[in-house]
Amino acid sequence: MKLIGTHTSPYVRKVRVVLAEKKMDYDFVVESPRAPGSTLLDINPLGRVPTLVLDDDTPLFDSSVIVEYIDSITPNNKLFPAPNRERTEVKRWEALADGLCETAINIVLEHRRPEKEQSAEWIARQQEFVTRTLRFMESQLGEKSFCMGTHFSLADIVVGVALSYLDLRFQGMQWADNHPNLARLYEKLQQRPSFMETVLHD
Repeated sequence: MKLIGTHTSPYVRKVRVVLAEKKMDYDFVVESPRAPGSTLLDINPLGRVPTLVLDDDTPLFDSSVIVEYIDSITPNNKLFPAPNRERTEVKRWEALADGLCETAINIVLEHRRPEKEQSAEWIARQQEFVTRTLRFMESQLGEKSFCMGTHFSLADIVVGVALSYLDLRFQGMQWADNHPNLARLYEKLQQRPSFMETVLHD
């Protein structure tokens, strides 16, 4: 298998953490779809990362599709429960974390526009979405050891990855100060080899 992505994408990191938890071998090809000469469009018509190319050259798109596929073909360290209410809860956490990442990325991209073209009102509205999402995740986690209670799952991976993206791009936010439950989980996740091996960086 070949994973195409970047070291800055939280969605790519989600897949890399899952692959590490599963102890699966793969080739990691660092390629940005925005880079001149990128051939990603030849594989993925959406031109997005992550893209996972299977051994039969079938490309898989979207981190949610990729991680669910990986979990389905590996019997060890299951990250998704069987199809039931609990599985829906894991997917709900994934939707929250992925939405948080999408909003944060949009803020980053807006800040990269020429200053005269930036919308302070729009940025403030997106930042409020980030604040609300963090507050909701904090209350949902509560005092549980992991997002789903006592066992580690994909829910914890996506939350940890989203928080790490905030640390990468919004270093002055200091989200941990007002979200002790998330901070406690985050610190625990940072000790896992799968997180230590896949740190986000420019």
